[in-house]
Amino acid sequence: MSRILVADDDALQLDLRKQILEIAGYQVEIALTARETVRHLENAPADLVIHLVLMDLRFPNALGEPDAQEGMALIRGIRDLGCRAPVIVLSGWPEALYGQPEEQLVSRILLKPVRTRELLNAIRDLLA
Repeated sequence: MSRILVADDDALQLDLRKQILEIAGYQVEIALTARETVRHLENAPADLVIHLVLMDLRFPNALGEPDAQEGMALIRGIRDLGCRAPVIVLSGWPEALYGQPEEQLVSRILLKPVRTRELLNAIRDLLA
């Protein structure tokens, strides 16, 4: 069974995505912050490999304001850890990522709100 790490600072969205993915048959880990996401990847036992990361782009910065730079730093951090799992970015503001070096480090960018079928199809495609 594939394991998916879902990272979003919106607890309601995080819970909803977790439920949807579990119903679809995936094992799901969740993270409410960029730092928690990195900790999940750093501390994952070898037998519990993360197969895909599904993440929001905007996380709170030091001032507590939503900031795409936090998500781009998270993308770099995921890759700096050596994680080769596909990364799907969900964002209502994807233009912040377009044309940036981090865009090349992700597998898909999906515009929020994303339909469940579109999300599940993207996940299936990337895990195939």
